[in-house]
Amino acid sequence: MKYFSLILFFLLATNSILAQQITCSPKDKAAVESKLAEIDGMYNGDFGETMVNVGKSFMKTPYVAKTLEIGDTETLVVNLHGLDCTTFVENVLDFSKLLRQDDLSFDAFVKNLEVIRYKDGELEGYASRLHYFSEWIANNAEKGLLKDITGEIGGAEITKDINFMSTHRDLYPFLSDDANFSKIKASENYLNNQAICVLAQDEIAKNEHLIQSGDIIALATSINGLDVTHTGIATREKDGRIHLLHASTGSMEVEVSKKPLAEYLKGIKSNTGMMVARPL
Repeated sequence: MKYFSLILFFLLATNSILAQQITCSPKDKAAVESKLAEIDGMYNGDFGETMVNVGKSFMKTPYVAKTLEIGDTETLVVNLHGLDCTTFVENVLDFSKLLRQDDLSFDAFVKNLEVIRYKDGELEGYASRLHYFSEWIANNAEKGLLKDITGEIGGAEITKDINFMSTHRDLYPFLSDDANFSKIKASENYLNNQAICVLAQDEIAKNEHLIQSGDIIALATSINGLDVTHTGIATREKDGRIHLLHASTGSMEVEVSKKPLAEYLKGIKSNTGMMVARPL
């Protein structure tokens, strides 16, 4: 009886810890379960096409910024009702992985989301989140989830000071905490010692044939301190061209760009090119 009580205490304590690390309302959990039912059977053996099909199932979902900036402690936020460009990509990759794993359960969804969103797959506070998208690509490549193919399709290495978060501390409520600020500075210092590969804007059109539907696209920028300003998923549409499937700050919803990607980027004044990562 005493042994059973200890086991029960351990289970209750474990569930309490998990509950503290996840922010997910009943409405949000129901949305995940509804999405799992909607996409059931969508995987046809082509992971890239699966990414696009799952991504298009989110069409018209509102763009909402800063959905992860909740409360005073970093938690794994589950929210399908409003997506920014990064959470859109994360959720599409997560659901696509579930289809390939043939495990359409809420628990598997949550586990995958933590792996994708955090350094080395573990939530260990605010600074463990992959805030800079070049690091998001590199760390998820280390996990074996994707491959940075930018260099293979004509990209070139660049170096740039990455320090936007620490030099705009007031924009990030979590950085009012000195410990979080120090850890973010350390992450930036690490990134500043790593070259990143970018396919220049004027090189995209002639290398477009090397991009596949389902590739993850990250838009490089000339803005000081930043590596990437926007991200989405490549989709080859009926015109034979690659377009961007993304949570758009223009239409404020998930959409496919009306113009092909190469032309779309020319309309963004600060854009310098892009990074391309292929899910494995």
